[in-house]
Amino acid sequence: MSTASLAGKSPSTLRGASLPKWSPWAIAAGSIAVAVAIGVGAGLNSKVQWGLIAAILFVLGTYGIAARVEGRRQAKDRIATSLVWVAFLIAVIPLVSLIWVTVARGVKVLDVYFLTHSMGVVADSEPGGGIYAAIIGSLEQVGLATLIGAPIGILTAIYLVEYGRGRLAKSVTFFVDVMTGIPSIVAGLFILSLMLIFDMQPFGFAGSLALAILMMPVVVRSTEEMLKLVPNELREASLALGVPKWRTILKVVLPTSIGGITTGVMLAVARIAGETAPVLLLVFGNPFINNNPFEGAQASLPLYIYQQYSQSAGANAAYDRAWAASLTLIAFVMILNMVARGIARWKAPKTGR
Repeated sequence: MSTASLAGKSPSTLRGASLPKWSPWAIAAGSIAVAVAIGVGAGLNSKVQWGLIAAILFVLGTYGIAARVEGRRQAKDRIATSLVWVAFLIAVIPLVSLIWVTVARGVKVLDVYFLTHSMGVVADSEPGGGIYAAIIGSLEQVGLATLIGAPIGILTAIYLVEYGRGRLAKSVTFFVDVMTGIPSIVAGLFILSLMLIFDMQPFGFAGSLALAILMMPVVVRSTEEMLKLVPNELREASLALGVPKWRTILKVVLPTSIGGITTGVMLAVARIAGETAPVLLLVFGNPFINNNPFEGAQASLPLYIYQQYSQSAGANAAYDRAWAASLTLIAFVMILNMVARGIARWKAPKTGR
């Protein structure tokens, strides 16, 4: 066929047949309908089974219809896309379900009174009480852990990226990797062993030390990756002007990566905010308000949730308080993540003119 004849054809005639844009929605609706019919017919009571059947039918249906209309090559592309969507839904549905259940059950007693009062002498089986002492304890313990863990983690990452060479750097990297995967109960037991050696009673700062141990490897890893993203040209330009290396790190490297470093610290704080095991071992819990983290047992939101739920057998009041505290903790973590995203966007390098 000549070039002239090809030029005379419209662009639509040069393309093969393709499915309409609404076809994935139609295939998904058909898959759900068939899955429901199969589930009802087979006597499957679990909605999870219905969803898995619908996902399998959606993937197979997408491939079969696309292969028949568009060809096998395009069908492979569509099946990859459908697998991505199925994996996305499998990951999102449990999260949405968790948030939905927590909100539905937590709003029953979540009000200003609940947030501004403590348990005090209120029994677990009685209505009333609140989480004020737990909020104060969590803020103090997590805050102290951040003051300890964040600087140590950032300085360690600076050493590994800017100065680290030889066996020492490799050893530090190895132990950071090991610490990233240790269970939280191990950090609690380590601090508990020190408390037993020095004959110390439970207090809030002990929990902060355990949380700092869990926080440091997360900060080191995130900060290390952010520092590696800083172009070497910036370092070389600063050093070529005669600026000392420490000043180059302080004035060039850190300001360039401060957005990512802050995000990593915020995510590390969110990671330790929900830890229960170290707090249970070291802080011990307290129904009364204790504003001094260096003396006496303290309350904490994760520990409060555990204690109320463990006492909820036959006590609806404790059950409702546990869900309300869970909702408060989720809101706290979500706020930290939103703050981290905002700081990352605010401090992101400007593009364009």
